[in-house]
Amino acid sequence: MKFVLAVLAALAICAPAQAQKAYSQPELDALLAPIALQPDGVVSQVLMAATYPEDVAAAAAWSRANAHLRGDAAVRAAEPEPWDPSVKALLAFPDLLARMDESPQWLHDLGEAFLGQQAQVMDTVQGLRRRAQANGQLVTTNDTAVYQQGEAIVVQPRAEVVYVRYYDPYIVYGPWWWGPYYRPVVWRPWTPYPVVVVRGFFYSQPDWHHHYVRVIHRPVYAHRYVAPVVPGRWEHRAVTTTRAYVRVPESQRRPIVQSHQPMPAANGWSNQSPRRDAVRPPAQAQQHTQPQQQAVAVNDHMQLARQAAAGASYGLVAAVGDADGVGARARRVRAGGGCRRRRRAVHRSALRSRAQHARGAHPRAGGRGAAARAGAR
Repeated sequence: MKFVLAVLAALAICAPAQAQKAYSQPELDALLAPIALQPDGVVSQVLMAATYPEDVAAAAAWSRANAHLRGDAAVRAAEPEPWDPSVKALLAFPDLLARMDESPQWLHDLGEAFLGQQAQVMDTVQGLRRRAQANGQLVTTNDTAVYQQGEAIVVQPRAEVVYVRYYDPYIVYGPWWWGPYYRPVVWRPWTPYPVVVVRGFFYSQPDWHHHYVRVIHRPVYAHRYVAPVVPGRWEHRAVTTTRAYVRVPESQRRPIVQSHQPMPAANGWSNQSPRRDAVRPPAQAQQHTQPQQQAVAVNDHMQLARQAAAGASYGLVAAVGDADGVGARARRVRAGGGCRRRRRAVHRSALRSRAQHARGAHPRAGGRGAAARAGAR
């Protein structure tokens, strides 16, 4: 028994984490309530487009940028786009497409439910139509025909003019029967506009008898690079997103800067540079600037030699190097040693003269003193 439990636990761990969810009947009623009463062609297009949520978002953005286009003109203008034909068909109804784009979680859940439980989805649409018909909200009008086809309720436009009307699920279906836990999505109201489409615009229709969506003919507007849609039971097309190569003009190219390499500041200082007097250039730049640096050094030495030669006539020339020993600056000190030596010699001669005069040893004083002494004798 323990071995069996261990095997079951291992299988549970190894099972795929993102297994496809099975939606309950209350969840399906809430998901399909906003679209179940639309014409059959619109319902089939919405169900197929819900399986391509990224295309729906791109088409909604395109529709907002081209708000002046609707109906067959919008679909024709978007023919080069690589979206699924079911998504491009919804461009004819921009209000409905915008509400789908505003409810991304609802759109994702609807697509997953249609891919995994297509038969149950088709039966749920019929159950919602029966409730609305019993409530007096689904009837034939001047532009839409509602009739019985076996056990199924069919909704079709009377001509190539399609009306996609807004309705409140809490009004058309009566009191909600699943309580507050499975509430339907309530969209923002919009004003219905008559949309003119070409004959054969809806290339798919619900097959209520076999409980799936059937492709009647090839879409009128389909991109040639999209996988062809063949008549028969609808099959989901795998999406392979490839990014096209776009050549960047030479004038618009920018160098790639690695984030781990610090960029020098505007004043030339670098926080991580070992020397603070200059920013060391890259190795490639050093190779290109080495001859220039040698020429600058030679010029510095020649200037120093000229300054030293010029300073020899004045006196002493002293050269003081900078902190890194790169380059030198010379300063010239005017020598006045000759003038000072002459002044000192004159001063010393005067001192000696005074001393000799005081002792009577001055030559002139000495001559006069000797003659006087001789006369006295």
